[in-house]
Amino acid sequence: MATVTPLGKARGAGKPAGLERLLALVGHDLAAVNQEIIRRMHSRVPLIPELASHLISAGGKRVRPLLTLGAAKLCGYDGNQHTLLAACVEFIHTATLLHDDVVDESELRRGNATANLLWGNEASVLVGDFLFSRAFQLMVETGSLEILRILAGASATIAEGEVMQLATANDMTTTEDAYLDVISAKTAALFAAACRVGGVIAGCDPAAADGLDSFGRNLGIAFQLVDDALDYAADQQALGKSVGDDFKEGKITLPVILAFRRGGEDERAFWRRTQEKLEQQPGDLEQAQVLMRRHAAIADTLERARYYGDLAHRELARFPDGEAKAALAAVVDFSIERAY
Repeated sequence: MATVTPLGKARGAGKPAGLERLLALVGHDLAAVNQEIIRRMHSRVPLIPELASHLISAGGKRVRPLLTLGAAKLCGYDGNQHTLLAACVEFIHTATLLHDDVVDESELRRGNATANLLWGNEASVLVGDFLFSRAFQLMVETGSLEILRILAGASATIAEGEVMQLATANDMTTTEDAYLDVISAKTAALFAAACRVGGVIAGCDPAAADGLDSFGRNLGIAFQLVDDALDYAADQQALGKSVGDDFKEGKITLPVILAFRRGGEDERAFWRRTQEKLEQQPGDLEQAQVLMRRHAAIADTLERARYYGDLAHRELARFPDGEAKAALAAVVDFSIERAY
């Protein structure tokens, strides 16, 4: 039987400062989530827990399950089903990462070799499918059709977002609106669902559930905008994946859209060659970074992230002041400030 690395050992003291307030509030619950994840990864097929553990235990920030726990706390929940939902959310997220890395042919994730590089594409896709199935089992165990509706809907939307991103790859005619549609589906949908189900399991009223959904959605958009900026601006060791992966794969993210739109014809020819035709030469990534600085593409992407972060803060204003609200607000600030 494969050995599964204890999640507590993989995480621990490296938690980003902006998440520490929420972790202090729900740390006991997160420990229960980690134990649930370990238990639900078990399979009589040794490769499944081995491969899944490689990614789940690799030190991810656990932002999405933390949001489920925080939203439940915000709404006064005192049961234990929120830990099942948080584990469910993490399984959905991990499954999408496994599938993403196969589609993107990625070689580095959270500073480690990707599962597809170590075990191959077929195993990564199939273990991703296993984790999706486990997630649906967890949903059913809550006994709530509303929660099943929310998380099943989010899963379908994420898949749509992946296909939309595939359709816009290598297409320099992609608009900012089309890009926002992709990240709203691919990233923000799970943030929104993670928050909403935390409120629903706590029995919050529909207006509060809508507020949590909007909070998570705006936070998710901000989070992805920062991720896309960091792909061109971050230190590779700090980022935990290869800097410039989006460039190498021809992903049309907002920094590329802004630089292309604001550049002259020679610059647009550069983007068409490197992103549409994927005819890349040594030094092209550095040239892309020069063009982005010239046209403030990174700075303006981060400014848009701050805008969506402000919208997330506004949604929290409807909830009473307290530790849970302050901790969720700190997650928004962390999501923006990690770019600086």
